[in-house]
Amino acid sequence: QVQLVESGGGLVQAGGSRRLSCAASGHGFNSYAMGWFRQAPGKEREFVAAISRSGGSTYTADSVKGRFTISRDNAKNTVSLQMNSLKPEDTAVYYCAARKYWGNARYATSWNEYEYWGQGTQVTVDS
Repeated sequence: QVQLVESGGGLVQAGGSRRLSCAASGHGFNSYAMGWFRQAPGKEREFVAAISRSGGSTYTADSVKGRFTISRDNAKNTVSLQMNSLKPEDTAVYYCAARKYWGNARYATSWNEYEYWGQGTQVTVDS
């Protein structure tokens, strides 16, 4: 089992940057593909980015491609989301999630296939 705790959310000006972190506790972190999802008020949960268990493959949603970067450090049991050029439409609660998956990250985009979730961290982008 894996416990996930996100941090790094807050208020940021449009065009600014923010780095979210997710700390995992439990066993076998490098057995899990990791993903970031977000949910804005009144909207469905949305895939943001995923990274394979080794970090060898990543995949980001078209809406954030070129602005957001996912990375992981298996030695520290952490996964991060670097967010640049933030826009007001990026405002949401951001969730870190984990699933046992050994394939390419581009096929790890469905939120209902993730087994473990953090509590979420709010990111608000002020125009």
